[in-house]
Amino acid sequence: MMRGSRLLKGKRVLQTAAGAAAILCSASAAQMLGRLPAAAQSQQVVPGPKPPQLMERQKEIALALSACPPRVADKAAVYVLETSGYVKVRDSENGFTAIVQHTVPTSQEPRCMDAEGSRTLLPRVLIIAELRAQGKSREEIQRILADGFAKGVFQPPARVGVDYMLSTENLVPNEKGEVVHFPPHVMFFAPYLTNADIGVDRSNLGEDGNPNGPAFVALEGTPHALLIVPVPVGAAAHRHLSRP
Repeated sequence: MMRGSRLLKGKRVLQTAAGAAAILCSASAAQMLGRLPAAAQSQQVVPGPKPPQLMERQKEIALALSACPPRVADKAAVYVLETSGYVKVRDSENGFTAIVQHTVPTSQEPRCMDAEGSRTLLPRVLIIAELRAQGKSREEIQRILADGFAKGVFQPPARVGVDYMLSTENLVPNEKGEVVHFPPHVMFFAPYLTNADIGVDRSNLGEDGNPNGPAFVALEGTPHALLIVPVPVGAAAHRHLSRP
């Protein structure tokens, strides 16, 4: 694991590589799942009722901040998971929020979402953890989330935004439901964007189950669409190292 002291100071060099998608918690999630590429499917798993194992606090803070670029990490809000759900341990000074999401109890997905993601995506992550802690079933959680969308309590992003997942310790469920390592990546909120819009053939899949190309769209054509963009590891490291 990355050392918390370095990450808390925002001096850790982060690396980036491939892409994945953010969780969609609407009532149509199960129906859409079969049509999504593997990276998108990995985050579409309906949350189960069992709470994830709690981490040592400083370790979790460091892991959450490892999702952020260093200059963003310095002033991002931070949440950690406790027995009753997430608690905020630091306020944001730049609109960003760092948190380790658990799509399933054994996964760990450090995320660093901007102000729009903090407004629209973060509430879903927080309520899922709270409902799990209350012992709600998978079906109950899904119904509550669907009802929240229907009533406007939960909303998809309304504009383009960014959700960094730059940690090298992403553990996400794949299309088979297996929790596996997934490389660092950057996600952009791009409502209703499709792979065709960016010249990507969605039917031409790579070995990882994602569309071949320099980028691809998960949840394409929906309000929850995400543009997934890999960042070369060497280039990212060079840029961070060259900064004063």
